[in-house]
This record gives sequence, structure tokens and C-alpha cells, in this order.
Amino acid sequence: MSGLAQRLRRSFAAHADADSEPFIHYQDLIGDPSTLKAAAVLVPIIDAAEPRVLLTVRRDDLRAHAGQVAFPGGRLDPEDDGPVAGALREAWEEIGLPSDLVDVIGTSRAYATGTGYLITPVVGVIPEGLELVPHEAEVARVFEVPLEHLIAESNHLRRTAVYNDIERHFFQIDWPHEYIWGITAVLIVDLAPRLREAIGSPA
Repeated sequence: MSGLAQRLRRSFAAHADADSEPFIHYQDLIGDPSTLKAAAVLVPIIDAAEPRVLLTVRRDDLRAHAGQVAFPGGRLDPEDDGPVAGALREAWEEIGLPSDLVDVIGTSRAYATGTGYLITPVVGVIPEGLELVPHEAEVARVFEVPLEHLIAESNHLRRTAVYNDIERHFFQIDWPHEYIWGITAVLIVDLAPRLREAIGSPA
């Protein structure tokens, strides 16, 4: 187990009690969280001198969330043994990441979306230098962002937009040539405090 993985495990264990209730950003869009469809995403942190996070860009011709930056993941299948299994399966299908190369740290609190999903983030540490092959039908490309950049509170930009005639607030994280927002940005912002604690990064 790497030093990064050990520090992450300690941080996640210290915050375990905070994960019992789902994170609901827009209560008026959700209703009863128990009716939401279960989903999971893998948050792959690359074990390097300066840790990085692996992200994907969805294809522009997809029916849902086309062209958006996302973590590997999706809806759980009936045969998945919980969120961890589902996130690992999706990572293999979307970017060819072998599950046996993922050191699973744990899960964080699930995020309830207005589109009807309850998404559980699964944090895992992966080796540096993997040759990943994006699934051409779903993923346009993969890219990496320094972990410190993603979790710095100064980079969590607050934006507003009008949806169904109601002003909504959301987060945006800028990176050259990429636009990280929506569910992916919310998950990063929610995970940021324990990740900062694990790597000793200031807010």
C-alpha cells in the first residue's frame, strides 16, 4: 500500500460518519431519494510525486451529458455487488482500467441528481503510467489534472444559471481546454476537504 493510499484511508475513516445521508443539492428536483436509481463513479487518483486525478470527456454525440467532463461510471447493473463493483466495472468498460490495478480507498456520501440518480463516488488510487484505451462509443478522450488544483477552494468557482425558470447555483473548475462543472464539479467540491487533509494541502 502506498503512502498516498494510507493517508487517504485515514482521512476517509475520520469522516465516515458524514457519509450516511445523501448530498442533495436541489431538494425541489429530487423528491424521495429512495426512488432514485443507484449509480457509481470512480475517482481515480494517480499515485505520483504530485498526485493527479484522471477524468474523461464524453463524446459529443451522446444522448445524455454529451461533451461533458466526467469520472468513469454509470448506473449499477443488477449483477454489480454494490457501488464499488459498479464503479470498477464501468471504469473497465469506459477506459480499459483493470480493476486489479485500483487500490480502492472507500466511498463518500452519495449525490442525488435532478435527473433521477443517486451517485456514489468511489475513490481509488491507481499507478502512474497506465496505457488506457477509451471506449470509442462513449469516451472522446481522457486527461489528468493535478489533485491540488482540483481541491483548492480558490478554484471552486460559483456560477448561476436559469433552469425551469428558477435560478440555480453550481460549481465550475477551470482547466486549460476543459470545463469541469455539474455533477463532476459537485463531487470534487464535496470530496475536497478530506482530500486536502490527506495530502496536507491548504484550503
